[in-house]
Amino acid sequence: MIYPLVRELAVDGIPVAVTCRVLTIARQPYYRWLAAPVTTSELARAYRADALFDAHRDDPEFGYRFLVDEATAHGQPMTAGTAWAICSANRWWSAFGKPRRGKGGRPGPPVHDDRVNRVFTAAAPNRLWLTDITEHRTAEGKLYLRAVKDVHSNRIVGYSIDARMKSRLAVAAIDNAVARRAADGAVVAGCIVHSDRGSQFRSRKVVHTLNRHQLAGSMGRVGAAGDNAAMESFFSLLQKNVLDRRHWTTRQELRIAIVTWIERTYHRRRRQAGLGRLTPRHPAPITPPLWRRRPASTTVAAFARGRRRALAKLNLSPRHYYHVQRYSTLRYTSTEGARGAADS
Repeated sequence: MIYPLVRELAVDGIPVAVTCRVLTIARQPYYRWLAAPVTTSELARAYRADALFDAHRDDPEFGYRFLVDEATAHGQPMTAGTAWAICSANRWWSAFGKPRRGKGGRPGPPVHDDRVNRVFTAAAPNRLWLTDITEHRTAEGKLYLRAVKDVHSNRIVGYSIDARMKSRLAVAAIDNAVARRAADGAVVAGCIVHSDRGSQFRSRKVVHTLNRHQLAGSMGRVGAAGDNAAMESFFSLLQKNVLDRRHWTTRQELRIAIVTWIERTYHRRRRQAGLGRLTPRHPAPITPPLWRRRPASTTVAAFARGRRRALAKLNLSPRHYYHVQRYSTLRYTSTEGARGAADS
């Protein structure tokens, strides 16, 4: 409250009008405060606080609901909400209060800018990877999984599983993704790796790993699950198809189930509409030219021959292609690729 300062300056000879004008406050509230420095409500709150403090000192295990009864018995009735507000402001907690979970600190600053901005698309493989960590309980304790997902094909290009959530879990997943892509002859330099602002992703080991593989880091905001929604959708599938299906006795049992579902079901058997009803492990995803319209300069026969050649390279039948064309969410309007497909 600033009114005591105005009174002290008035004692020193500075007019109240000048002080109020400099401090941009009105004079009438000041004079009301000067006539009654302690209001009736503040006095009543002080009496209630005294009654609550006496009850808390006598019985430290009582919560605010029991303190209300004690204060009411001593002539200071009040509501439970008022008692909670007073006890919370003065930090009068029960001796058996619930312990605070977690460190309670604020997350550190991001080590990378957000290069994705919730645009989860990529024109080619190894352009954008998403990564995150999930956990699940077993009878032996928790098991942690970090997965790396390629946005272009929705393929899990790398993952690591461990009993502890340390920075080595993130480093192992990135190393695994780079090694598996290098075994396929792919170049991952310049790929964006997007994650949240967890302490594992902000560690020096992870930053050095990204620099060693020439990868570009990216981080979303704090508490914004939508900044990594495409990765959260994969973990949601994993949760419903594997983790929550039964109670897991050992970590090894859960580890085998996770790897089996990713490599056998998700990669090779689960067809996705966004991929044209193909699986993430399809040897060669359908290229954009197959969806483009026939240009006016290309005859129908030449365009059909080019399309048949393209389908033969992908080991797809025309019937499967038309099914893909109907249900796929990809649409292209440019005619440059169609001319290249017809001429190939």
